[in-house]
Amino acid sequence: MSDHRLFRFQKPQWLSSPNTRTAGVYLAGALFSLGFFFFIDASTLSHSHLYGGDVHIKFVDWIPGICSALGMLVINSIEKTRLSADSYSYSGTGVAWKARLVLFLGFALMAGGLAGSVAVLVLKYVVPQLAFPALYFGIANVITNGLIMISSVVLWVSQNMEDDYTYNLAL
Repeated sequence: MSDHRLFRFQKPQWLSSPNTRTAGVYLAGALFSLGFFFFIDASTLSHSHLYGGDVHIKFVDWIPGICSALGMLVINSIEKTRLSADSYSYSGTGVAWKARLVLFLGFALMAGGLAGSVAVLVLKYVVPQLAFPALYFGIANVITNGLIMISSVVLWVSQNMEDDYTYNLAL
């Protein structure tokens, strides 16, 4: 056993395969689309003739999903190598702290989206004690933002996997 490892167990070989990276990207896309499916389903039900209630999905219900989607875009625009970049590896100085700041802002956008969807659920649907067809609108909003957050993490990890099958063309 090597002395330079932190944990006792070795990393499985299947984590380093290109098929795992591809599966991770597809899983992230499936989670993202499933999340927005729940919200679009709730939005269409809200304005459908099948639902006869007074509470409908308005723009305030869309804001948390927009924040989470923007956070996902910000997080997945950062490469993992930029987080530990020294001052001479890329153009300019201080690339690492700038990348960390942008990554933090992306995670803050996603956390704000999830917290906003919980706040909308509680304030708009739970406090007035609405029945289930209307309560589903708030629950779908929370599910949407949770799945976007999980999708973003899966996509970032799978895109930034280091494997033996890709090579770095650094001069």
